Amino acid sequence: MHTPSGHLVPTTGDGARVVVLVSGGGSNLAALLAAHDDPAYGARVVGVITDKPGAGALTLAQEAGVPSAVVAPADFADRDAWNRGVAEAIAVFRPDHVVLAGFMRILSPTVVDRFAGRIINTHPALLPSFPGAHGVRDALAHGVKVTGCTVHLVDAGVDTGVILAQATVPVEDADDEATLHERIKVAERALLVETVGRVAREGLSVDGRHARIGRAATSADR
Repeated sequence: MHTPSGHLVPTTGDGARVVVLVSGGGSNLAALLAAHDDPAYGARVVGVITDKPGAGALTLAQEAGVPSAVVAPADFADRDAWNRGVAEAIAVFRPDHVVLAGFMRILSPTVVDRFAGRIINTHPALLPSFPGAHGVRDALAHGVKVTGCTVHLVDAGVDTGVILAQATVPVEDADDEATLHERIKVAERALLVETVGRVAREGLSVDGRHARIGRAATSADR
């Protein structure tokens, strides 16, 4: 449940309601769906939204018995109208959290402000280093020896939201963009599932740039 104080308190009952936005095959979605089958996980995917009518994620949602919606830009007059459509599609599911799991479009303030503090994204680099669409390529080009992935809240910028969790992935001498990205994806899936579950079960507190997940995060609200 989202509260105006900047805290997400632990969800009770059937668990946190999660809506997943995805553009492709849905490997991160599949991991979340597998996790939500465990009642102890604390979160449940209640809706899947995609911007691509043929996205493989739609099949995953159907097989899991999860409702889905397609909000394709071609069906709207302009970007603003599309963002309004996305916001309305999300709202239908009454989510506690909105997870961008390989969603390849930037959301406008129409969406971000409406669900402020509840939108969670992943990025294949250790933010704030290497933001944007080419995080893996840029890390390789810079010659880093360690990279990784970040799970963060979404704000009005591109990959500038508060960091929730990170995991490191070593860069091997023989790596190219594809091989490195595949190893990052493995870490990214695990980190996303772990982080969403922890936020749902234990709560989240955000103070400026600092996020704290865990029961201590919500002690001030009791």
